[in-house]
Amino acid sequence: MTNRMYNWLRNPVHLIGVAALFLLSYTIIWPVMRIVSTTFFWRQQDARLTGEANPGHFTLYHWERVLNSDMSYSLFYKPIMHSLSVGFAVSVLSMVLGCGLAWLVVRTNMPLKKTITFLAVIPYLLPSWILSQAWLTFFKNGKIGGTPGILQSLLHVSLPDAVSYGFVPIVITMSIHDSVFFFLLVGAALSSMNSQLEEAASVTGARRLTILRRIVFPLVMPSILSGFILIFTKAISSYGVPALLGAPVNFHMISTMLYSSMRSRLTTEANVLSLTLMLISMLTIYMNQRVIGRRRSFVTVTGKDSAKTLTPLGRWKHPVAIVTVVAMTLTALVPLLILLLQSFMLKEGDYSLNNLTLHYWSGGSDPDINTGEKGVLRNPIFKLALRNSLYIAGVAAVLAAVIGLVLGYVVTRSKQSWLGKAVDQVSFLPYLMPGISLAAIYISMFAKPTLLIPALYGTITLLIVITVVKELPFTVKAGSASMMQIGRELEEAAQIGGAGWFTRFRRILLPLNRKSLVSAFLLVFISAMKEMELIILLVTPRTETLTTLTFYYAEKGYEQLTNVILMMIIAIVIVVYIVAVRFGKADLTQGIGGQ
Repeated sequence: MTNRMYNWLRNPVHLIGVAALFLLSYTIIWPVMRIVSTTFFWRQQDARLTGEANPGHFTLYHWERVLNSDMSYSLFYKPIMHSLSVGFAVSVLSMVLGCGLAWLVVRTNMPLKKTITFLAVIPYLLPSWILSQAWLTFFKNGKIGGTPGILQSLLHVSLPDAVSYGFVPIVITMSIHDSVFFFLLVGAALSSMNSQLEEAASVTGARRLTILRRIVFPLVMPSILSGFILIFTKAISSYGVPALLGAPVNFHMISTMLYSSMRSRLTTEANVLSLTLMLISMLTIYMNQRVIGRRRSFVTVTGKDSAKTLTPLGRWKHPVAIVTVVAMTLTALVPLLILLLQSFMLKEGDYSLNNLTLHYWSGGSDPDINTGEKGVLRNPIFKLALRNSLYIAGVAAVLAAVIGLVLGYVVTRSKQSWLGKAVDQVSFLPYLMPGISLAAIYISMFAKPTLLIPALYGTITLLIVITVVKELPFTVKAGSASMMQIGRELEEAAQIGGAGWFTRFRRILLPLNRKSLVSAFLLVFISAMKEMELIILLVTPRTETLTTLTFYYAEKGYEQLTNVILMMIIAIVIVVYIVAVRFGKADLTQGIGGQ
């Protein structure tokens, strides 16, 4: 038995797979088990809540407190209804916008496709809540004090709260940002679909709407469902947008209540809220898998190539293109230009040339401006946040890309065994966990030393670890897809020549997967640079990042300082994206829009 186990572990795939499984279990499964257990046992600090507390003993007190107490409506039921309504509305609106745009770009003869594709990707490069800041700049009323928005300044009419804050602006801004996921997913599916199916239906007399409903829609349904679930789980766990646009009118979601509970030291109640978010996400994905599993499979990509026949738009071709470009410019570029202009305005609402200044970029301390806060470029806190953000994003992107490739290697080389399936399934689990929930889990896990690992709370290391773990579902899938294209015979030939596994991986697999690595690095770097929900509970003054500093300024009402740092984040992300496209040949829009 011992010899058999030894021989089995001599296989590099098995050895790496077992080590990976232990690592994944410790960083993913064990934290979830710990957070579940904390909700069923009394803790020492519960003595301040009730005299019934008996530390170490079993209790349902925390579940009853959240689900069946005087505070349940405001703490749980009302926020969860808000979360579900926002999640559903954002998913539907994003689907309409993203799928419609994907169809126009991929399946019609509309001009300016490359321009439209570039504009479509811009929202993905931005933090999700930057459009919320732009919305407030345009539509803010006097409810939260300060200078009103541009619209009220021009028209001198106070906009209703329903327009300035709450459900409507939250849904609109999040949908504009998230529709790019539908555009990329559905656009890729449409670009690989054989247009002869539509031509055959057209020859038989089927109308365009019938073709879309009976042929195109069923074929892209898996991509649509995947996008719907991705956006829904992302929306219900979003924190930045609801905090900025919902707090002024007490429009709270589970994510904002979770954050406030953690800040109020109601840690166990926050854990209960985290588990509810996770259960909703798991149930949603399970339903998605059941729906996809019941659908019939259609083969639309074969070894026989065929020319793509585009749907002619006739005389509407150029008007549709112009309207699309204008609409996307208004949603993608105009908000950025407005925020950039605002960063040079000494006083909000005054658009004269005399009001322009570089104070918020490089000015010194002035007690009459933002309580003496220095300009961003002279502020040591900004320099710390910039250094932390670049370090976290760079290290996490490299680690996530390499680990994803290694785990993808294990999954593809042992996909029929229990080991490959286990690594694949466990690495996918962070996808089910909303970012703010995972952060709450990691606080409880790494606040104190565990096993051989010291307390990591308050360190850069913890922010890197949680970023890598959160991105594993995407990097492992990307690594698996890339490894599937590489035949085993290359490795076998090198092995016969005496090359060890590390040599084979370094000299063969890494070069052949270079493009996949660059793409994974790009995705993780962009996500890490604009990430806030995942780390906002974990940052300390020593580990401040650009996104958390920006959100701090936004909450304080320092709008010009907020806009300056936003411009910095956007510039860094765009430069890295351009470099990756230019030199790494990685492109998020590959295969879409004539790329």
